[in-house]
Amino acid sequence: MSVKKKNQIDLLSRFLILAVVCVGFALLRPEAFLSVDNITQVVFQQTPFTILMAFGMSLAIISGGIDISMSSTMVLSSYLSASYFQQGNYFMGLVVAFGVGLGFGLFNGVLISKVKIEPFIATFSVDFMALGLAYVVCNGEYVYGFSDGFRSIVNGYLIPGIPNVALVTFLVFAVLYFLTRRTIYGRTLYSLGHNKKATKLSGMHSDGVILGVYVTNGLLAALTGILYLARLNAADPSIRGTLTNDSIASALIGGIAFCGGTGSVVNTVIGSMIIMFIRNGMNIMGVSTNWQQAVVGFVILFAIVYERVLNNLMAKYAGKGNK
Repeated sequence: MSVKKKNQIDLLSRFLILAVVCVGFALLRPEAFLSVDNITQVVFQQTPFTILMAFGMSLAIISGGIDISMSSTMVLSSYLSASYFQQGNYFMGLVVAFGVGLGFGLFNGVLISKVKIEPFIATFSVDFMALGLAYVVCNGEYVYGFSDGFRSIVNGYLIPGIPNVALVTFLVFAVLYFLTRRTIYGRTLYSLGHNKKATKLSGMHSDGVILGVYVTNGLLAALTGILYLARLNAADPSIRGTLTNDSIASALIGGIAFCGGTGSVVNTVIGSMIIMFIRNGMNIMGVSTNWQQAVVGFVILFAIVYERVLNNLMAKYAGKGNK
């Protein structure tokens, strides 16, 4: 069985999992779960934030790494840029936010590609640095009260029926899909996940690709931070929440193997949808947040076991086909 065929079957199976989750909650709480307001709120207002962060996590995992620092970079970039956005100086706000994201992304990329520190250790350390700096900057004070014009980047509608935050997420998806599927950069990215040593020996610019992954993650974190400012109308450290765990979960549940080299941003979108609909359904049913965390952990474990079983079945099928 070809890799392309295997990926198609795996992706379809993730759609099936999403369908099972939605049907299950629809049967349990049809009047609340199936309401137009609820579905549109989850798909167009809540999930985009998780998807944007999960895009970065997925790129890191596909390359054979991981990025623990994205959510803290998001918090710091949003705090440092918040006062500019509040004053209506959008240009400086964008420069500061994306400058912070770019800086921390470069820092991660250099630590991993040049200093040769393991991705988990490098980004875990940077996560503490960024979050600590964010608390130093905020000093217990919140920046709040943004203009309606600024808040419209999330709540406004350039296209009728589709909130701007969903439109931004789709544009990011389109760019990343093209980069990962239609360019040399993308081929090198997957090759790194399969075999780093062979990729470097083949002459591919592996260090540049790794650097690009973490720079992209920093920029995605900054973008998500700006969008959160507009949504919450405040700079708040608590926006970090469970985003790191949810972005990892979205990638794994979507079918991106933790060992790297497989999956796509399409898998990321599906995994994020599964996570958010599970959380939404449990909220509707009044399940406590503690149990929600436990359920998400179970779903991650199920997704990993499911992937292993699926791979074994496909390998067995391929073996019979070659006889």
